[in-house]
Order: sequence, then C-alpha cells, then structure tokens
Amino acid sequence: MPKSATPNTTRKPPVPADSHADIEDWMRHVMPDLQPIVRYVDGLIRETLTGLEYAIKWKKAYYGLPARGWIIEMVAYDVSVNVVFFGGSKFDPPPPLGEGSRYVKVRTLEEAKEAGLRQWIEQAGRVPGWK
Repeated sequence: MPKSATPNTTRKPPVPADSHADIEDWMRHVMPDLQPIVRYVDGLIRETLTGLEYAIKWKKAYYGLPARGWIIEMVAYDVSVNVVFFGGSKFDPPPPLGEGSRYVKVRTLEEAKEAGLRQWIEQAGRVPGWK
C-alpha cells in the first residue's frame, strides 16, 4: 500500500500565522551555518508562490496555499536542511528522497541553488498538500 502524501494523520496540521514573522523568528534560531540556506529557500518559496500562508509547528516551518493546504515543510537539523514537498510524489521529476511526501536534503547554499528547488516549488503550488 503506497504511503500517504501527508504526515502522520493523527497529527493536526498547523494553524496559519498572521504574518511571516514566525518564520523569521524561526530562521534566527536555526544553527548559524544553516541560516543562509533557510533564508535562501524561504526567499525562493516566497518569490515563486503568491498568496502563501505560514506556520511554525514542531520546530518546522510550513508554507501553504489556502486552496491546496500545507505544501512545503522546511526542517533545519544540525548539518542539513530538509525541504519536504507533501505532494512531491506527483512531481515530474519527484525530489529524490522519501515515498509519499518527497524531500531534498540540502547541506550547502550551493546545493540549494542547484537542487532544482524552484521547479519543485512551482509544482508544489499545483498539487494538493496536507489539509
């Protein structure tokens, strides 16, 4: 049975914030070496998609569209940033990691710029996410 394109269904999705301020605060608390990566990815998401909603839950940043649900999750670990696309299994080509939700692991700013993120972000705006 294929995995769902949503996170663990027993968890409730985040509640949208009033502004991007919660994401900005989250980025300030990310490991210093990863801050350029999360700032770049955040800027790329905001530049590529309009009408976004934002949230922070479980120390993860969420980006969503009202009609699609939460479409992108960004998680900063100690040495990498994972950019998760909830509808990523429907992308052409899909991000390399994961099953239902697909993701890319980014370790450097150069990788973020080369990873095909813009194309995946564009596709994320066209497929259902996590509601």
